[in-house]
Amino acid sequence: MSTRTRRLAATALAVLAAVLVWLVADPLLGHRLRMADGEETLDITAGPVVFVALLASLAGWGLLAVLERFVAARARTVWISAAGAVLAVSFLPFLGDGMDGGTRLTLALMHVAVAAVLIPGLGRRV
Repeated sequence: MSTRTRRLAATALAVLAAVLVWLVADPLLGHRLRMADGEETLDITAGPVVFVALLASLAGWGLLAVLERFVAARARTVWISAAGAVLAVSFLPFLGDGMDGGTRLTLALMHVAVAAVLIPGLGRRV
């Protein structure tokens, strides 16, 4: 399997992982994922879940490609470190207000699910 095919598969699986977490939480368990910002409430549906997971996956793939071009020998190590740092930073919004515990937990699980697929999937050597 070529590198491009493997990375495309990892991207698709990362999106699928996020959607599966959403499916279990929202439709199956009946917990509506909502975020409040003052007077406005945002329902987190499958569309935004797919969009954000795809965006994160493509950004990770792009960063890895740039690193492979400019720091080839250490690209994988630098990328894994960067991916771990991005995952850690992605939890910062959960410290604020505007969502209940179930939404907070579900979103955190989505972040971990995407990272659990992308980090080994994109960073794996052929």
